[in-house]
Amino acid sequence: MITSRSTALFALTALLNGWGGAAQAQDNNSIRAGVYLIQYDAQASDISGPFVPPGVNLDVKDVQTMYFAYVRRLSPHWDLELAAGVPPKTETVGKGPAQLGSVPYSGQVVATSRWFAPTLLLEYKFLEESARFRPFVGLGVNFTHFFDNTSTSAGNAANGGPTKIDLSNSTGAAATVGFSYRLREHWSLYGSYSASQIKSNMTANTSGVIRTTTIDFRPSTIVLSVGHSF
Repeated sequence: MITSRSTALFALTALLNGWGGAAQAQDNNSIRAGVYLIQYDAQASDISGPFVPPGVNLDVKDVQTMYFAYVRRLSPHWDLELAAGVPPKTETVGKGPAQLGSVPYSGQVVATSRWFAPTLLLEYKFLEESARFRPFVGLGVNFTHFFDNTSTSAGNAANGGPTKIDLSNSTGAAATVGFSYRLREHWSLYGSYSASQIKSNMTANTSGVIRTTTIDFRPSTIVLSVGHSF
């Protein structure tokens, strides 16, 4: 005999199973791949040290690289994104005097560096999950590690000999605004604009002669990518 208690228990079990099925159907993970278009608005203090005239400074060339990210869905409106890229080769150019003595300086590539810069972002998505187009905003933190720092032949000439370059690590805030557009089940397009705080102390060592500056890279980034959810 079916009692009201057993009926209620059956209904509750069916409801919980329904919720479980819905949760399993929802994709909670995604991976994305695309391109980083990085523009710098670099500001640096004038280089200081022995034999350095006033006004000797640096600038940084824009660069492009591959973008990869893992995104975890936390709720219908919240995502956690861990983004990184293939470490790009970034060129630093001289800024200031056209020449240092008889050595060309301004506009010359004086150093190169690669950097690895993972960024963790907490993002809020607008509209409902059924919408194809969903804008989002996010805040987070960026960590940047510089490596393969190299003084070029032009840099060595400007410094007066072979020079070792060192750039300190950087940790700073990051922010993003963007959108997703669902193409089909499990596949979406993404576009975003991001800005990060990246500041590093640079030391140049030329046979014991130390010269220093602080570079505020001020990168802004456009990301275009495609994502697969699962």
